[in-house]
Amino acid sequence: MERIKNYIDGKWIESEADEFLNIENPSTGKILAEVPISTKEEIDFAVLSAKNAFSKWKELPVTERIRYLFRLKILLEQHFDEIAKITTMENGKTLKESKGDTKRLLENVDASFGIPSLIQGNILQNIANGIDEYFIREPLGVFVNISPFNFPGMIPFWFLPYAVACGNTFIVKQSSVTPLTMTRIFELIDESDFPDGVLNLVQGDRKIGDYLIEHPDVRGVCSVTSTPVAQHIHEKCGKHGKRMICQGSAKNFSIIMEDATLPKAVDGSISSSFGNAGERCLANANIIVVGNIYDKFLKMILKAASEIKVGYGLEPDVTMGPVISEKAKIRIEGYIQTGIDEGAELVMDGRNTKVEKYPLGHYLGPSIFTNAKPEMKIAKEEIFGPVMNIIRVETLEEAIKMINNQNELGNASSIYTSSGKSAQKFAREVDCGNIGINIGVVGPIALFPFCGKKKSFFGTSHGQLPDVLEFFTDKKVVITRWW
Repeated sequence: MERIKNYIDGKWIESEADEFLNIENPSTGKILAEVPISTKEEIDFAVLSAKNAFSKWKELPVTERIRYLFRLKILLEQHFDEIAKITTMENGKTLKESKGDTKRLLENVDASFGIPSLIQGNILQNIANGIDEYFIREPLGVFVNISPFNFPGMIPFWFLPYAVACGNTFIVKQSSVTPLTMTRIFELIDESDFPDGVLNLVQGDRKIGDYLIEHPDVRGVCSVTSTPVAQHIHEKCGKHGKRMICQGSAKNFSIIMEDATLPKAVDGSISSSFGNAGERCLANANIIVVGNIYDKFLKMILKAASEIKVGYGLEPDVTMGPVISEKAKIRIEGYIQTGIDEGAELVMDGRNTKVEKYPLGHYLGPSIFTNAKPEMKIAKEEIFGPVMNIIRVETLEEAIKMINNQNELGNASSIYTSSGKSAQKFAREVDCGNIGINIGVVGPIALFPFCGKKKSFFGTSHGQLPDVLEFFTDKKVVITRWW
């Protein structure tokens, strides 16, 4: 059985851990490898390596730092299909979805090439007689990334290329559930010849994440997790004086207006709710249908959902893979039963979905509730699975009020409409960080921040540009006079 290693100080190091966890292919039930719960001594070594590397890395001209990322981009492009395949094997999403993740990863590398221009400071001459004032941006030191299982390659790259381009050093603590994608990427990082210690990869669970946060030589933490974990990281970072980006859970709404182009609205709703088997923070789990199109929309959505083919994501005709684990499957099935108990009507039940070729896979089909109410548990809590709730209202105002009053996780919301007035009202009044107009999956490109509000985000900066520029640098003001 292969044991995944740590990458520290430019070397692959086998952990001396006492505890190892299985990495499972959720589509087949096959054990792919084992991942260590690294020791504190190994974490200390990673931080020390990053700290020592920082003193030389920050002095390297920014244009030279970027050249390492150019080399990495070429290698990532050459191994694009391989990386996507590994993601599908360890996560379960379809190969098409994994390729989308890998493409977004590359977009962030591309965007980091602009750092030499973006990192520039400002100068104002003659602020007083003979006095000039300017500021420069300086890197801070060692940063840590704590990443989730659902986008094992993409999400670390919301941060990694910008951190090192700005002159910092970086440690990735990947999810112990899906560490293989980032391990392969770090093999390519090693081929890119980054100086030893600039980029490090450590394996472990929540205890390892806590230890990294507490470490006195870590300057900041960027994380994407669930809201309870995000709150925990936020509080711990505050206690230990760290900068932090803590992005958390979501329970997103999508509004279907009477003037919407229904085929497009149905396609977008299906993609948003059931893409990645619902295991993403951009899933629109609650669909609000406004006015008299409810019956027509329901008929169309049930037909589209019935055409989803569940199976192993490496097979070309599969359109939805399994959920990540048996534990996740049981939890999602529990939510479905709760929805029935609460009085919602289950019009499509995905609990008995079987894939005969892979009997040990953790498969669920699409589940759809009607007569859902916003106060129900299934409509309020993030299920993180392929479950859609359809809610009927009479007006746009009622729908917006429902989103703002009932949803404490202000991550994303969408509207389908042909009315500019409705779209403008929605964008202005809905209290969410990511807004979609005739778009179901509101995924900002690398040049825009992945925003969030309420309890879906804790901190002051978000992932991706331009926010990461402020997060990974500090300003120094210089005021000069020469007689």
